Amino acid sequence: MADYIELAKPRLNFLVLVTTAVGYYMAVRWPVDWLHLLHALVGTALTAAAASTLNQYAERRPDALMPRTANRPLPAGRVEPAHALGLGIALAAVGLAQLALLVNPLTALLGAITLLSYILLYTPMKRWTSLCTIVGAIPGAIPPVMGWTAVRNSLGPEALALFAILFIWQMPHFLAIAILYRRDYAAGGFRMLPVIDPDLSMTSRQIIIYCLCLLPVSLAPALMGMASAAYFAAAVALGLVFLKFGLSCASARTRPDARKLFIASIVYLPLLLAVLMMDKR
Repeated sequence: MADYIELAKPRLNFLVLVTTAVGYYMAVRWPVDWLHLLHALVGTALTAAAASTLNQYAERRPDALMPRTANRPLPAGRVEPAHALGLGIALAAVGLAQLALLVNPLTALLGAITLLSYILLYTPMKRWTSLCTIVGAIPGAIPPVMGWTAVRNSLGPEALALFAILFIWQMPHFLAIAILYRRDYAAGGFRMLPVIDPDLSMTSRQIIIYCLCLLPVSLAPALMGMASAAYFAAAVALGLVFLKFGLSCASARTRPDARKLFIASIVYLPLLLAVLMMDKR
């Protein structure tokens, strides 16, 4: 059973649920329909678990070539590929049905777009082009939009602001990971940017660009009236600290600095979202 749970990547998908809940909270008008929220979160969790499971099914062979992933259930032979495929399809069917029937069709559609873009675009593109990171950031940024549409049943500039924050944040986050595991990615045949950028010059430029872009984009909720000046000030402070780590990583181009940027990224996002929720108007 533990191996099947591992296919769902529960730690990674916890972030999906957190960002979905943030989108829901920012859209909701009190009182909260807790059962509706539960359906939104469970449906999203099942869809995210399906994406993780089907991704590992598709990448089971290259995963076997990388030390970091060789002990996953599929490459290690602890789960049959057919069982993983069946589980992934079942999770997708149940999750999307729950979203469509018990939340709303728009949120289910966004869930389907997330799943299909992750499996049919991002997953194969990792073998073809370094642009895969940009494509992969799209499904990664949709969950807060799903939280928003679960409540409002419509898109709007507020939902797009949440999408933009998550989208841009993912770029330095995943580039830092790709620097840390560039040898593994190369062994698996994945064309992540640090793999095809030996001196990391292009990678460094992109890290700086995205960290710089994140600063003004993170201010959008305050400018749209979703939060007040307190959030604005916190977003500026957090963005400047995150930019410092990005500049250090881009300058040094070492694994220790990439690890610091990675850690900074996983501290930055929860703090930013927590302040946004506390300062909601």
